[in-house]
Amino acid sequence: MSTSENADLSKLRLKREEHDAAGDLPHRRIWIVVYIACGVFLLLAGLFFYRTLRSEEIVELTTVTMVSPSQVGSILTSSGYIVAQRKAAIASKATGRLVYLGCREGDKVKQGEIIARIESADVEASLAQAVADLEVARAEKNEAERSLSRARKLIDGQLISQAEYDAAQSRYDRVFASIASKAAAKKVAEVQLENTRIRAPFDGTVLSKNADIGEVVAPFGAGASSRVAVVTIADMSSLEVEADVSESNIERIAPGQPCEIVLDAYPDHRYQGHVNKIVPTADRAKATVLTKIKFVVRDSRVLPEMSAKVHFLPKGEMRPGSSIARIAVNSAAITKNGSQDIAFVCRDNVVTEMPVELGESMGTFVEVKKGLAVGDKVVLKPSASLTSGARVKLQQ
Repeated sequence: MSTSENADLSKLRLKREEHDAAGDLPHRRIWIVVYIACGVFLLLAGLFFYRTLRSEEIVELTTVTMVSPSQVGSILTSSGYIVAQRKAAIASKATGRLVYLGCREGDKVKQGEIIARIESADVEASLAQAVADLEVARAEKNEAERSLSRARKLIDGQLISQAEYDAAQSRYDRVFASIASKAAAKKVAEVQLENTRIRAPFDGTVLSKNADIGEVVAPFGAGASSRVAVVTIADMSSLEVEADVSESNIERIAPGQPCEIVLDAYPDHRYQGHVNKIVPTADRAKATVLTKIKFVVRDSRVLPEMSAKVHFLPKGEMRPGSSIARIAVNSAAITKNGSQDIAFVCRDNVVTEMPVELGESMGTFVEVKKGLAVGDKVVLKPSASLTSGARVKLQQ
């Protein structure tokens, strides 16, 4: 073999080191990418767990509510119900089938107005018979008067005997007594007819309808299927709040004391009232004394049996506007971010920083003009490290 051929073959050889380096290069790049991805994943996971563990601060929440200045200054608060002081279940004094019902729930009725009637054909017939009997008795009275008058003239002329005169007098007396009896019978029939008419005993509003046309009504529910009350009415002007006050606090209450009434159905509205009566007896089981609070001004939204809260206020006149409810929150829930007043609203255990505009201070509460709504849950006494978006745990 020539020297030129050996030179050419030597050029075709590859160095083992260069071949190994060229083959490992793609594998190294893949591992580098894997290492970087794992590092990023671990970094993000660490940040997530760090943020989660760091932000689960234990906090206490308070609720944004409606508060009035007079409510904040109340000396005692009690719960009760609205009760009509004039209320009646109207029933019939007679037994019969209901044939007329002239009112339904919510209708207003006047005193003496006929609101229902029961069947009265038999009573009307009895009344007609009594009237006829009375007319007959009156006709007999006229005849007896004329007979007695003639007898007087004849006895004066000694033309009849004393016995005949006495008989004429007795007949007149019997007819006169009969007229009184027939008049009484007519009055009884009139009363019986009136008993079939059910009238309103006072001006009021129909609260419930307890019977329908065709049902039998009876004074005391004599039959199993008979009704007693036809309707129930109440004098809405007599509505008062009846609230129980603990015996230990009753000395703080006095007749005429101003109050603020809040209906559970309308918590954003306040009604002025005053203590109308303190019932002079205590409930042994509950150790309470019943108080009755009268409305100063009442509207159509106030209904019997509604639940209400009564705030007993210090004696003296109420300031104008002191009973107007406002959106308020515990002042300890307000903090500052620079010069801006803020509150931390909590929803689903995550807090959000909310800028607020404050108004008048009312004891431990402060008025919130902008930024919060009634029912919002806000953090009470937030720490300086609390930030918007942080997760929190609620204090048990």
